[in-house]
Amino acid sequence: MAVRLEIALKPHLFDAQGSELCRMIHDYFGWRVGSARVIQVLTLDAGLNEEEVKAVRTEIFTNPVTQVSSTEPLARAQDFDWAVWVGFRPGVRDTAGSVALEAIADYLRRPLDPKAAAYTSKLFLLRDAPLSRHQVDVVARELLANDIIQQWRIYAPQDWDPREGIGIILPKVELAHTPTVQTLAVGSDQELQKLSDQRNLALNPRDIPVIRAYFLREDVREERRRVGLDLPTDVELEAISQARSDHCNHNTFRGKFYYRDLDSGDASVVDSLFKTCIEAPTLEIQRRKDWVVSVLWDNAGVARFDDDHHYVITAETHNSPSNMEAYGGALTGIVGVYRDPMGTGKGSRLIAGFYGYCVGPRDYAGPLRPHLHPRRLLDGVVEGVRDGGNKHGVPTVFGNLLYHPSYLGKCLVFVGAIGLMPQTVKGEPTEQKKPNPGDLIIMAGGRVGKDGIHGVTASSESYSEQTPAGHVQIGDPYTQKKMHDFLLEARDEGLITFITDNGGGGLSSSIGESAQMAGGAFVELDKVPLKYEGLDVWEIWVSESQERMTVAVRPENLDRFMELARLHEVECTVIGRYEDSGKLHLTYQGRTCAYLDLSFFREDFPQWEFEAQWRSPRSRGLTEPVLSEPEDWGRLLCDLLASPNLCSREWIQRQYDHEVQGTSAVKFLVGRDRDVPNDAAVIRPVLTSNRGLAVTQALHPTYAQIDTYHMVEASIDECVRRLLSVGGMLDEIGGVDNFCWPNIQYDPERNPDGRYKAAQLVRANWALRDMCLAYQIPLLSGKDSMYVDGHLPGAYGERHKVSGLPTLQFTATTVVPDVTRCLTMDVKMPGDLVYVLGITRNELGASEYYQHLGHVGLNIPRAHSEDFLRLYRALERAVAQGLCASCRAVGRGGLAVHGAMAAIAGRLGMTWDLSRVPAEGSLSHVALLFSESLGRFLVTVPPQREAAFQELMEGLPAARIGRVTEAPIFQIRGTDGKELVQVPVESLRKAWSGTWSQEPV
Repeated sequence: MAVRLEIALKPHLFDAQGSELCRMIHDYFGWRVGSARVIQVLTLDAGLNEEEVKAVRTEIFTNPVTQVSSTEPLARAQDFDWAVWVGFRPGVRDTAGSVALEAIADYLRRPLDPKAAAYTSKLFLLRDAPLSRHQVDVVARELLANDIIQQWRIYAPQDWDPREGIGIILPKVELAHTPTVQTLAVGSDQELQKLSDQRNLALNPRDIPVIRAYFLREDVREERRRVGLDLPTDVELEAISQARSDHCNHNTFRGKFYYRDLDSGDASVVDSLFKTCIEAPTLEIQRRKDWVVSVLWDNAGVARFDDDHHYVITAETHNSPSNMEAYGGALTGIVGVYRDPMGTGKGSRLIAGFYGYCVGPRDYAGPLRPHLHPRRLLDGVVEGVRDGGNKHGVPTVFGNLLYHPSYLGKCLVFVGAIGLMPQTVKGEPTEQKKPNPGDLIIMAGGRVGKDGIHGVTASSESYSEQTPAGHVQIGDPYTQKKMHDFLLEARDEGLITFITDNGGGGLSSSIGESAQMAGGAFVELDKVPLKYEGLDVWEIWVSESQERMTVAVRPENLDRFMELARLHEVECTVIGRYEDSGKLHLTYQGRTCAYLDLSFFREDFPQWEFEAQWRSPRSRGLTEPVLSEPEDWGRLLCDLLASPNLCSREWIQRQYDHEVQGTSAVKFLVGRDRDVPNDAAVIRPVLTSNRGLAVTQALHPTYAQIDTYHMVEASIDECVRRLLSVGGMLDEIGGVDNFCWPNIQYDPERNPDGRYKAAQLVRANWALRDMCLAYQIPLLSGKDSMYVDGHLPGAYGERHKVSGLPTLQFTATTVVPDVTRCLTMDVKMPGDLVYVLGITRNELGASEYYQHLGHVGLNIPRAHSEDFLRLYRALERAVAQGLCASCRAVGRGGLAVHGAMAAIAGRLGMTWDLSRVPAEGSLSHVALLFSESLGRFLVTVPPQREAAFQELMEGLPAARIGRVTEAPIFQIRGTDGKELVQVPVESLRKAWSGTWSQEPV
């Protein structure tokens, strides 16, 4: 019999969660709620007797010092004005419930019934809350729950049953359904297209004739008859749709682009952006760089860290799920990308995670109605990535955030991970893996459910109270952490011949792709462990339920592998074997449900084709605005520091654990009070060595308004400078490219600017190729995520298409020879000399300054890589010789903003003379202060090291423009010698941190 436990803080104690809810209700809606109390609810359906229930309630789930608990309602009708219960919908992963069952089994020292279940939920009691039921429903819907994965109930005092309270609520999945395998008719292209539309297969119309031709070939039909098949089954068509999806096959980047410059009339054909702009330059660079170990084929790239270890890196996006359910989507994204290093080579140990968010304005109050308001969405995304990293024991070392209205349609959530592996295990290279015929196929980790199927739940079923909600999955970092530790131990014992992640496409992708390497695979789908009964066979095959890996183990190693799995409490099941049959053969309860030639997946499917038409920024009407110089430079600087894309994000960064594993050498937040973000983070993954690994990121999507070629230039160049600023090696920089792009397929009605967006993508890839070759940066990993578009309702119910800005987030890593010589960006000592390295140009296009004034402009920052490299190598030598006290790569906002940041971090002042800044031509004060020209650094040098520093900089654009002062005042003289800025550093700090009250500066 099910029982409900209620646990709450003792009434006299401060309820921080309740207080935060009251604050959020006021901040979001302007409504006042006097107080709120939160009751944790745990509903157990585990067959426990009364004595056991009492024991686990008091000994496991209740802290007797701070909490009270009961199996009876803790709330009385007189305790609240409104009560709101919030719990998961059926089928949503309840991590806390799963952990509760493990704790109960450990405490009772006996296994629980396999069907035992625990469901967690919360009851919110609002007191002194003069709200209507409608307002309470708004609070529930907007702050407490997301109706995609959660349900809620609202109680007024007169509704409350003092004996039953909320009652026993069991969100149990009950599918009154017998699994089937359907045979599907494909008599014509139109018939298969109709099937694709009905089943959400998203088959490209040009693929359909190839698919039909395969199933109608007489030799294929003859072989299929021998195993009891004829026409294709639903399992097969689902497998094909996964393999041919843009997500898995990167059809857009492998497509053919017919590019035309409408200004000059020049035309060219780009046959595969991937091959020409990513694969070819990376392979060319790899031949020259012996530290590049493995690229372009595995779950992540592999590079040499030291003589004994490799590091592994990847990054991807989780945009659509996060846009629907911010917490669950982001959490699933971060734990999902963690599995990529775990499944690279024979497996690596996770050592770092990182993130990037692009969302609509946090204070958006316009007419459009996104599914989640940007403020709520960002809060959920931040929390999801926080829980994924902190609870997995992985430090989140770096991150980005950018606000722009274009992301109202769909947010961007970038997540990345770094792993470390020994160079060899049992005498074999760890980065190499291959399943062999005869190896057993093992599914390790979580079970399979309806979550993650086509991105929606049970689309063919009518929705009911017992329908599982799987639109978005909820990742379980605890389960994955156990699997992570288990797989590393199995790796070190030489038990793994092949391992990969069950990510997009689930078993369909992981086994389908690895079968190509082995030469065939046989899988018994009825052996796959399920969360609940009633899944159709095709759902078992394509479900993306989380925390799962596919592992190949030799039969003679199976017993030891399973022994380790039991020790680590990780469920592992043999579901098949690799073969050399040339077939992908799936059965269910002894009957064949799929029988596909592996060669079919290498059929000559037609390339996707795109028209790409480019117009220059000038021909599109962009011009430089004519602006007068501001009257109050100090106020302007404070205004920019307070702007959304420059101000402090400490409220986010403090939520992430940077210190777990104890490897941080240069932290994300630096300075006297550890509150200003550094250019890059440096970790020391091998604690017995001073060798470090630096990681950084950059993105400049606002530059896409002018030219995506220069947008990509800016992002890559900034990453290079950021790594040099902490002491990284220029010759060992590896990159990760993550493209997020709006729909580029031209449609005169639904996507009339598709040709232009396609041209933007081509130009971005050309820049990626050119910059990587110029700086000799191999692309260790990368990912593309297309269709960054949303259709939002307006104030009157009309629909508006909102396309996100074309965006590339570039991530870069490099080895740091000695972490004891690392630099940070904060100024260090009064008397240190301030240098500007690099040339400032009139390049304010799409800058923060122009955006602040509502302009775009024309003169976008451009890269001069050959000239930049000479300066970069000189700076690299200067840092290695210990000549610099601080170093900052100048990026978004320009010199003045980054100088202010260095002063804020050091809590010291500076005096500058703008007439000494290396510049191209005669520039205005605005350009000198706020231009975002590339290739520049702000460096401080101790006076006693100036001569040696100047010797290294001989003949390069480097000039001393000022000095660090003990008086905490930021002073800048103009080119005419007159004072432009004189602002207390404390005023700058207040503006940047959001505590500035606009007092005179």
